[in-house]
Amino acid sequence: MDPSLKVQWLGRRPYREVHDLQQGLLVERIQEGTSDMLLLVEHYPVVTLGRGTEGGAADYVMVPVIPVERGGEATYHGPGQLVAYPIRELLPGHRDLHAYLRSLEDVVIDVLADFGVVGGRIEGKTGVWIEDRKVASIGVAVRRWVTWHGVAINVTTDLEQFASFRPCGLDSEVMTRLADHAKVPCDLEAVGNSFQAHFARRFGYDQVVLV
Repeated sequence: MDPSLKVQWLGRRPYREVHDLQQGLLVERIQEGTSDMLLLVEHYPVVTLGRGTEGGAADYVMVPVIPVERGGEATYHGPGQLVAYPIRELLPGHRDLHAYLRSLEDVVIDVLADFGVVGGRIEGKTGVWIEDRKVASIGVAVRRWVTWHGVAINVTTDLEQFASFRPCGLDSEVMTRLADHAKVPCDLEAVGNSFQAHFARRFGYDQVVLV
């Protein structure tokens, strides 16, 4: 395993552009054995539909709607939300998607702790919660044991954007954002720096390389 993790900050980008970038990096990781990669991005408003989305779930959504390969149901991406896309190989002995999802949840819980917020899980549901409100959604895909898609953390997100559908199959009122709970000011850069540090520690990378 390459002990380094390459991290790329993309700024605010359209969803389809970053989706295409992920696909290219996925192919390179599988075919050429390139380093694991972590993309950090903020999207323009979009709703994505995971493989578990029920028909008609986005009938009243006013922003672009894009079906994608990840697990899970419908979710919103937009300004004020940090999205992290790890392109990484699950090595032999660690090829357990459920364990990988729990590890991603652990990373988010560690990030929240950096801002004085206690995060947790709700049994039977993927993602991270602050008490009974969901602050982070997680959905991944895997090809030849290389993962893509990832984690979305509501930092200063406009929560009204969730009102036109059932995010992750839940009542939209369940969604929350870090800025409403943090004891210190938080922004995407601060949250992103925290995420990349905890991600690297959790998955055992010796070095983080910004590209």
